[in-house]
Amino acid sequence: MDTNYLETFIKTLDCASISDAARYLGITPGAVSARIRALEQELGQPLIRRSGHTVRPTEHGLLICDKARQMIQDSRDMTAMVKSGNVLGELRLGSFFSGLTTHLPRLLEKTYEQHPDVSIFVSYAPSVELCHQVHSGTLDIALAIEPQFAIYKNCSWLKIQDEPLTLIVPPKYATTKSMENAHDILRASPFIRYARSSYSGQLVDRYLKDHRIVPNQRLEIDSLLTIAALVARGVGVALVPDSFSLESLGKSIQKVALPGRTQIRKIGMIWSNQSPRVTISKSIAMYARNLFN
Repeated sequence: MDTNYLETFIKTLDCASISDAARYLGITPGAVSARIRALEQELGQPLIRRSGHTVRPTEHGLLICDKARQMIQDSRDMTAMVKSGNVLGELRLGSFFSGLTTHLPRLLEKTYEQHPDVSIFVSYAPSVELCHQVHSGTLDIALAIEPQFAIYKNCSWLKIQDEPLTLIVPPKYATTKSMENAHDILRASPFIRYARSSYSGQLVDRYLKDHRIVPNQRLEIDSLLTIAALVARGVGVALVPDSFSLESLGKSIQKVALPGRTQIRKIGMIWSNQSPRVTISKSIAMYARNLFN
């Protein structure tokens, strides 16, 4: 049984969409459908059902789902063992989306300085989903925004960074508006909102409501780096976590301090204490704390 076909099946279930799975895998929707049909023919049972653009597993699809995930990971582990001689196999590391281009490169650089032979598979997802995946054993460790629920008993959490909210504005605001009054800028300027479906967006929404600010909203989007790039182009102003990733934009944006205390986004590492790779997971968490604290 081709593990690439199994991976296509699993990714389709995770995305609940053939087209989204195709984009993630870098193949056409037709190729995704063909792979799943090949699996269904081999197993003699339908594995998915379609309802509009949404895909759900059939009863037989649910039956093989966990086993398929395990077969995919076993295949990756065997490859990693043969190539590196490491009996622990492949480390499965997750990251929230904006962490892929901000925290993760520095963290992987440090990890490979200390463990040059380790094989790592990186995936990304919303932080809540990452925490669930570590808990279930799908991931060994993840870089995530601290969840609003209690950390699972089979997992450990280490905070690596606090990110208070800050107002970011185009450079022209330094001369055209008072840089002393962040709230006036928020009320008067076109506003780019961090999507309220995300935890970071909920922090922003809470701050605005706490201070009775109704911004002149221009658009809403769930991507810190995209928001910052739009601000740099003068599209509007935004309230965002003060991530060091903003430094990559240099002088193309300006930060305006908010009065008083603000909500804080907490970044950390969560790892499974039941993983066979728990020792290296702990090491990576410590590297992250030293790098970003």
